[in-house]
Amino acid sequence: MILRAVLLAGAALVLGASGEVIDVPSGQSVTHLDTITGEPGPAGLTMRFRFLAPDIAQDEGSMPATLAQGDMDYLCAEFALPRLAGTGPEPSQVVITLMDRPVPFGQSEPEATQFFEAYRPEAGRCIWEGF
Repeated sequence: MILRAVLLAGAALVLGASGEVIDVPSGQSVTHLDTITGEPGPAGLTMRFRFLAPDIAQDEGSMPATLAQGDMDYLCAEFALPRLAGTGPEPSQVVITLMDRPVPFGQSEPEATQFFEAYRPEAGRCIWEGF
């Protein structure tokens, strides 16, 4: 797989969309949209893993935030953590985003449903930090 790098919003680096489909504990399938690095977060170096999850849609969705929370925990531990190795300095924070439709990073879209969770990678685990 070839990753392409695109510079966005000055310092944010978006690693090419993998399109990888992941089955998560709730039973929904999510698609890896992109990984954003180089855009600092409140805790310092932050890597953001963004996923398309149509089941969380406000009107037509069937996935409540309480079930999606477990999916985000899973995505941090099983998808994000293995990808941190070899990327350079370990980030202080990992942010997992689920969205019902693609939303450009840093922009809002009132019709879109998005869930965010923050984690601290520590000793091979994702420690939930919340927003």
